[in-house]
Amino acid sequence: MSQESRLVHIVDEVPELDGVEDLTMVVVLTGFLDAGQAADHTAQYLQDGSEGPVVATFDVDVLHDYRARRPPMSFVRDHYADFDAPRLAVRLVRDTGGTPFLLLRGPEPDTRWEGFAAGVRDVVERFGVRRVVSLGAVPMAVPHTRPIAVTPHANRPELLVTLSPWQSELRIPSSAQALLELRLGEWGHDALGFVAHIPHYLAQMDYPVASLALLEHLELGGHLTIDLTAMREAARACEVEIARYLSANDEVDEVVTALEQQYDAFRRSEESGSSLLAHDEPMPTGEEIGRQFEQFLAGLDGPDGTSGTGGPRDGQGD
Repeated sequence: MSQESRLVHIVDEVPELDGVEDLTMVVVLTGFLDAGQAADHTAQYLQDGSEGPVVATFDVDVLHDYRARRPPMSFVRDHYADFDAPRLAVRLVRDTGGTPFLLLRGPEPDTRWEGFAAGVRDVVERFGVRRVVSLGAVPMAVPHTRPIAVTPHANRPELLVTLSPWQSELRIPSSAQALLELRLGEWGHDALGFVAHIPHYLAQMDYPVASLALLEHLELGGHLTIDLTAMREAARACEVEIARYLSANDEVDEVVTALEQQYDAFRRSEESGSSLLAHDEPMPTGEEIGRQFEQFLAGLDGPDGTSGTGGPRDGQGD
């Protein structure tokens, strides 16, 4: 075991995994790749379905920047209580058919990404993980009235289960999940993943529509069976709530219409795929979008989903 991989402690005996030959590990790191809290809600949905024992834990005290992302705690009248310490752990869960898989969930490490990747490698090799599947979500200038686009990626072309919308090279900010996939490929381990495109004006609120899309892709890429009934109901309720608000707010609806025109123009085009937006269509200004959707989010926070008396819902973006 390398010095870097001492960042992880792995349980010695996990009898539930004895004889399992086609083991998947799902990775969800919250923070940078979690617009609309889509990935984290996906992880919670998987964990709620069949929560099992923790089989590995990472030394989050070494990996987490507490001043950049301060964990919440309670102040009760005259004393501090209930510190919600961040935790980065691998848990054994089961899909709807009872098939076991591993779920690595927690905040994206702020430091020592290479050490984190080495620790994940130890988990993969200790339990004989066949594939690692990461899930994420990013804000994009796309309308919520169109199907959720999902970018697939993998360290071997044979692992891809859908086509990528991108046809050219992009320079993007890196993430711990992206580096992990790259390193696992160098070490001879299969890794793939899916990134959902979240309408940027909804990135600060819970958006189960994207969580549903991630779960559907996870079923394919992770060889898992997941009961999506509850998530489909949550997605439908979210769409109804947004539609109800838009129907009563013409100015906001105009901004969405402009995004729809952009999106549809691109879908009709034969461009390379370097952008989800066509370049020859008018685009609402950032100030216009921001102003309208501050009002939009405030309206969604009202007691009946239509008043504008509240602020944005809980959930921090990046």
